[in-house]
Amino acid sequence: MHRIVLASSNPGKLREFNALFAGSGCEVVTQASLGIEDAEETGLTFVENALLKARHAARASGLPALADDSGLCVDMLDGAPGLYSARYAGHHGDNAANNAKLLRTLDGVPPERRRAFFMCALVLLRHAADPTPLIVEGRWHGRVLEAPRGPGGFGYDPLFLPDGQTQSAAELDPALKNHLSHRGQAMAALRARLAEQT
Repeated sequence: MHRIVLASSNPGKLREFNALFAGSGCEVVTQASLGIEDAEETGLTFVENALLKARHAARASGLPALADDSGLCVDMLDGAPGLYSARYAGHHGDNAANNAKLLRTLDGVPPERRRAFFMCALVLLRHAADPTPLIVEGRWHGRVLEAPRGPGGFGYDPLFLPDGQTQSAAELDPALKNHLSHRGQAMAALRARLAEQT
């Protein structure tokens, strides 16, 4: 697999996946660059949505496809925004509105009750009809801050303080973030699974 289609149009995800695949000999291209529209996310779990997106991209492109479905799960909100993280405030991909809604929802909640984790389900399909997709997961635990911090990352990164860190996910050096993050953990697990099969 020298060329893989990423079943996402999110430029932040493309940057992270290109960094994670650096040195592997694989070129990651977005489905948008191939004229492929986003798949409808009708799954009830992160894994189901990742599979839907990967199959759609593989079928439309004829290439192996990589898809992730990820989100922020807040303990005291029963896992919300969860599957709906990208459209929590109503419009897909409006990071500022999503962050503002989360801060409003957690207004007045003390730090110890703001536990959360980022979840990533990552799926790799060798072809659209692949009956044995590689499926891995990663979780990044921390808490939701009371105000955004940092210019980096995307999504909820400015509001997320990872366990063991003094900087938000948006303040971390990108290489460190890619190593620690839910997506980085899932990617490491995927690489290990691929190594087992060669």
